[in-house]
Amino acid sequence: MHDSFYRDLGDGRFASTVHAQGAWNPREQHMAPISGLLTQCLLDHQPRAGMQLSRLSFDILGMIPEGEFEISTTVVRPGRTIELLEARMEAAGRTAIIARAWRLSTQDTVDVAAIEDPRIPGPDEAGPHEGMTAWPGGFIRSLEVRVVPGHRPGRGQVWIRNPFAMLDGRRTPDVVRLVGMMDAANGIASRVAPGGESWMFPNVDLQIHLHREPAGEWLGLDTRVTFGANGVGLTSSVVHDLAGPFGRLEQILTIRKL
Repeated sequence: MHDSFYRDLGDGRFASTVHAQGAWNPREQHMAPISGLLTQCLLDHQPRAGMQLSRLSFDILGMIPEGEFEISTTVVRPGRTIELLEARMEAAGRTAIIARAWRLSTQDTVDVAAIEDPRIPGPDEAGPHEGMTAWPGGFIRSLEVRVVPGHRPGRGQVWIRNPFAMLDGRRTPDVVRLVGMMDAANGIASRVAPGGESWMFPNVDLQIHLHREPAGEWLGLDTRVTFGANGVGLTSSVVHDLAGPFGRLEQILTIRKL
């Protein structure tokens, strides 16, 4: 057994371990850890002091195959204080994910700083969440999950963490660790049980906005799930670390019969 989600094969090539296994198909990767690895590649590309990844956009172009794959990273829009980066994951002869990130310069704005999103109760005030055990796959099994009282289908507050590094033999930055769990938001307060009512609701994207760089191992998700009447849904979350809210995420869903 590996103690990481991925193995680094060198020259931009990687291989997934069982901990990255998805929930909808045992032969695919879960979107959560691969978004963390893509974030790591974006951080590594021409790093500059005083810059922060502030928006991460992941478009999922199809099933994310398990096994070996390649990631290439480029600067789409260079700039002194604003840059746009792009990373592409190529697997099984096709592009599986396109990730883009705005990298912004950091400034001293303490005098006008303010946050409107309320803090949620911390993991010490939360209890076990049996609802996540309905999901299969290695990634979900890697998670420790605690649920805040008041949880219900379509609305919930949950804390999650995992013990694994993103890459073998390498320290995982906190932002990579936390981004690498965010896609789990679509499963923490499902409106229907996974497979229980013969419905599936995978997301086709993951959009993350960060107003500060997060810290620590715990990710808090304050989540709402909307199912439209036309086969389209939306999962929306305010994301927290132990210091409070640090951003938001959105996932557009395709709702269909199994």
